Formats: sequence, C-alpha cells, structure tokens
Amino acid sequence: MAWRAVFTALEAVCEENITALSGPTDLLCGNASGRLLTCMRKIQDHGRALEPVVAGFTAVYHHYDFDADTPGNGYRTLVKVLQSCVLHIIHKGRYIASNCHRAFFRANHNASEMEAYSSALCQLRALLYLAQRLLHDNGHGQLYSLQDGELSRRFVREYTSMHKACFYGRCLGFQFSPTLRPFLQTVVISMVSFGESYGKQQSGLGMAAFSFLTSAKYVIDPELRGAEFERITQNLDMKFWKSFWNLTESELLSGLASVASNLVQLNLTLTIPPEALRLPLASDPRLFAPVSPPVAHWGPGPVNMRLISYELREGQDSDELLAFSRTEATPISVSLVPFGAQKHPPSPWLLIHFHGGGFVAQTSKSHENYLKSWSKDLNVPILSVDYSLAPEAPFPRALEECFYAYCWALKNCHLLGSTAERVCLAGDSAGGNLCITVSMRAIACGVRVPDGIMAAYPATLLTIDASPSRLLTLIDPLLPLGVLSKCLNAYAGVDSQAVQPTEGTSTLSALGRDTALLISDLTHGASNWIQSFLPAEVLGSLSSSHQKSLDNEAHYRSTSPSSSSSNSSSGPRDYPEGFEPLRSERLAVIQTPSCPIVKNPFVSPLLSPDDLLRGLPPVHLVASALDALLDDSVMFAKKLRDMGQPVTLRVVEDLPHGFLSLLGLAKETQVASDICVARIREKHNTGYVNKTNDQR
Repeated sequence: MAWRAVFTALEAVCEENITALSGPTDLLCGNASGRLLTCMRKIQDHGRALEPVVAGFTAVYHHYDFDADTPGNGYRTLVKVLQSCVLHIIHKGRYIASNCHRAFFRANHNASEMEAYSSALCQLRALLYLAQRLLHDNGHGQLYSLQDGELSRRFVREYTSMHKACFYGRCLGFQFSPTLRPFLQTVVISMVSFGESYGKQQSGLGMAAFSFLTSAKYVIDPELRGAEFERITQNLDMKFWKSFWNLTESELLSGLASVASNLVQLNLTLTIPPEALRLPLASDPRLFAPVSPPVAHWGPGPVNMRLISYELREGQDSDELLAFSRTEATPISVSLVPFGAQKHPPSPWLLIHFHGGGFVAQTSKSHENYLKSWSKDLNVPILSVDYSLAPEAPFPRALEECFYAYCWALKNCHLLGSTAERVCLAGDSAGGNLCITVSMRAIACGVRVPDGIMAAYPATLLTIDASPSRLLTLIDPLLPLGVLSKCLNAYAGVDSQAVQPTEGTSTLSALGRDTALLISDLTHGASNWIQSFLPAEVLGSLSSSHQKSLDNEAHYRSTSPSSSSSNSSSGPRDYPEGFEPLRSERLAVIQTPSCPIVKNPFVSPLLSPDDLLRGLPPVHLVASALDALLDDSVMFAKKLRDMGQPVTLRVVEDLPHGFLSLLGLAKETQVASDICVARIREKHNTGYVNKTNDQR
C-alpha cells in the first residue's frame, strides 16, 4: 500500500473508532472505552503530524541508495517500519470499530493492544524527527555524521532516556516477517527469564522450576516482559550477554539444530599450532613472505578451526590432518560413506568462513546449520575459524588468528580437500568485518588475496556514529544500542583485561555455568498460544500494571526536561514544539567508544584510506533492510564503487540482523541464504566480477 493511502486509511479508522466509542458504551467494561477513545485521538494526532514528515523523506531518500536498482538505506527503512506500525493499527482499529459493542468484545485486552501501538507510534515519530536532523546536517548522499561527534553524542543521550519497553511487549517484532515473531518472542522471554535467574545459586531442580515459573509470567504479561527486557538491555552485563548467546553452543540446542541440518561426511574440529609460515609473494612467486602466528596480548597461541565437507575428499582423512584434530568423537561420519567407496578428488574451490557474534560470542558450532547447507549446495569444503573472543581477546587478536588461518589454509589446502585454485572468504556481521580486514592484511603483506568476499550484514564502522539505520537500535530486540556499544567497546579493548584462554576448555566450560538447565526457557517462551486459553478476565486484569506504566510515561513526558530543550542554546530542537517522546523510568548507561582504536582502518574498514582498500577482490554484500547495520553496507559499497573496486550489494526484506543463523525458521531466511550462496557460487564460477554489468 502506498504511504499516502496508508495515512488516508489511518485517518478514516481513527474517525470511525472515535465515532463508535463516543456513542453508548454499556458493553465496554470499566474505563476501557475512555482508554480506547484517548488512544485513538493520540494516534490520529501522530498520523497527521507524521504524514508531511514521511512526504519529505520519500521525496529524497532515493538519493541515499547504492544505485537505482538497489533501493535500501536507513531513511527508507524508518519509513517502512513506520508504515508497518500504522498498518497494524489500521487492522486492529477496524476490528475494534466493528466489534466494540458486541457482547464478547475483550475491551481491556484491545485497549492494551492499541495503547502499546500508540506508544510505539509515538517513539517512531521521535525517530523520524531525529532522522530529519541527520538529513539536514549530513552531506548529500551521506548516511553517517562522521565529522559531527556532538550530533552522535546527542543521539546517544536520547537513546539513554527514551522509553523502549513497548517494542518488546505486545509490539514485539511487528516490523519483521510474521513467521519470525514467535521466535523473537521466545528469545525475549528466554532472555528475561535467564536474567532473573542469572547469578542465583540454585540446584538444578530449583533452577528448572524457577525458569518455568518466570517464563510463564512473561508469556502472560507482555508489559512486564517489555519492561524487564528494557531493564536488561539498558545496562547490559557483558558476562550475562555472552552466557545467554552461548546457549547456542550447548549440546542440547546444537543437537536439535543438527537434526534439521544437512548431513555431511566430514565435520572435523582442528587446532593448528603457532608455527611461522612462508607464503609466496603475489607479485613474484619466486620470493616468499614470512607469516607470524598470532601474538597479540598473550603471545603465540594455537588457532582453532572447523572443517565441513558434504563429500569426503582426498586429503581429508589423512593422518597429517587428523593429527590436528581436537574432536573427541570420531571426526568422520564413516557410517555415511559406503564401504569401498572412492573418495572424491580435491575441489578446485575452498570457502573460508568467519562467524558472527559481535566479536564476543559464539563459535563455528552455532553456525553449522547453514554451513552444512552451503557445503552441500556449493559442493565445496568449508573451513570455519574459531577466533578468540573479546573482551578477553580484544583487537587485533581475532584479526591475527583469522589471517593466520587464511594463510595456513592456502599452504595446506591439500589437507582440506581442495586445490585452492579459487578461494572465497565468507562471514556474517563481525565475521563480515573480518573477511574485509583479512583481505586488507593480505594486500599489506603482499601475499595472495582471496578471489572474492561474501559479507552478510557486515559491521564496517565500529563507532557509535549516528546514521538513520542505527536509530533502529531503539526498537531492535536482537541488536539494541546497549548491546552494540558493549560489543564495540569489548573488541576495541575499552575497560578490558586480556586473559589467555585455558587450553582444552570449551566455550561453555569457560563460562562456568550450567546453561543447559535453562534451555527450558526456550520451549516455554515459544508457547504464546497459552494466551488463547486464558479467560478474558485474566488478561484484562493485567492491564492495571500497563496502565501504571502509561501513567509513569505521561509523568515523564510532562515533567522530564528533554535533551533537545537543554541543548537549545547550542543548536536547534530535535522535536517540534508540543511533542516529546515517552521517557524511560531507567536511564541507560552507554559508553561511547572514544578509544582511537575504533578508527583504525583494520577495525572500521569504512574509515580506511583508499590505498588500503585498493586491490581488494570483488566484494559481495548482502544486507537486510531492517538491520541497524544496513547503512554500514550501503556506505561501504558506495566507497568501493567510487574507488573503481568491483562490488555488489543486495538488500533483503523483512529479516533481522543475524538472519543466517535463523535458517529454517522462515521461508524468507532460506531465500536470503540462497542469495548468499548464489554470490559465493558466482565467485567460484567466474573468479571475477565485471563491476559495470553486475553492480546490482
């Protein structure tokens, strides 16, 4: 639906509801009629104020796209998210207008639903006003305010005080594909339940019972869930965040994922000792360049990797390779290989993968699902690097390990089932950053550069500089600004203490917590269908806590001084007269990374001088329109294009950051993964991209 039609429909729905609710209300219980009437009038005011704002964005946001065939940037996304919110309101409003006088109308429930979306609409209105400031202050076509530190600090200050709980309760995930919303609800419920039990010393039975009870109350009460999730993410504890996301490394959860993933004949974990390497120079293969093992922070140490191959190939079962194995179980799935079957010859291709996780969490194990699928679809061996994680191992340890792993793979490709005629790097999020910086390191060292890069939603700017897409950190359940800033600070080494990991210990054992007992939260969190069995009176009684929250928000809205007004002496207001966003009861603490490391070109490749990027292989970027890091991809693609470097950008719709790890949960995630595979296959089949014909 076109945006003008959306606002026309919103105005009509508001008028219809105001008329219906202004009449006889005998069938509406309690004060539900007054709540709904007040809410619809607020929504009507928001809609009338937002229509000209949206008109302004739609007139210019195409200037910020990568090219005419690739519509996508943070301004477009903000309008898209706003439209999704308004469409939900229209749908719910039509239902209320048609049913509000019927006997079984759930008045309190519907009032709470509409109040939640009214709060969300108010906060989105604030984000669009902030985006207007960016549009006004940034240069033409620029999405980041790289030269205006004060502007970025003002956006951070706004984030610290703005109310966010409405986006994690009833409105959770409204902007994403509907098939992903139960998963997002599961994640949020699991996190708040985990947060309530985190740090408590309880027996296994007590922990399981406690998790069950806390999960149930967060399923029943969306407002409580939203408030608790906001509290957790406002002042995030990095150890808690690592512990929660490393649940994906547990045997139970990874085992469940393996059931649904493709079977492969080889899944081998390796530990490579820190030995110096010598690689031929790209300019003159008769000469060699030394490659030192990783040494940052604690000296030379081994590098861990995982080799995945859909078919068993020559060299992959050699004694030389198995000597590096760190797998306790049989590394090769011999049961899948018919007796006497011939091994396949080495593949001419090799895919080297760096996993995501914000530089602080996860390993190749939690990315096995899509890697196995890729190995089958591409018929290529995949080497995934388990680099050391921050904050224990800040920059440049991960980069050193990934570059060393890349060089080791080139030198020992015969052990990996490949002749390495063509080598492609692939990674997501933090791993996408490492794909780019490893290639930059190869250029700087003079060794062979990979034949191509496929980076999914990469982080190319590791600062808190404001951009329109990064305003989404206010509403994103998977990448709130509190999480993003903690990850960036951890990788930059801000307030970190480098600790050498204990050799032979796994990620889970290093955490020292029996997280497997908390997996029950995931199953209970997914049971949102419980609500359909609850009487309307039970759900309606929950509205009292929500009404208290609304009263608090109104109090903050009327009494809290806004950051814009406090800064009126130094610049224009961020909001028009008479409007203020809802304020949170708790202020977030966001430590902006002021350390100069974040501007190092090997940390933030978007800030790299052209000389360090010249010579990169063809880069394929796959981003999501609803990702807070979308502008990282758009601006980096523009930078490479303007330099004359071969680059493509594809923007997928309706998916969150980290969509590759959600493979199998929705049709859209499979389509996005197939796009990544197609980009990798393109590199394998051609070895070169004609940027004139394929910049799309």
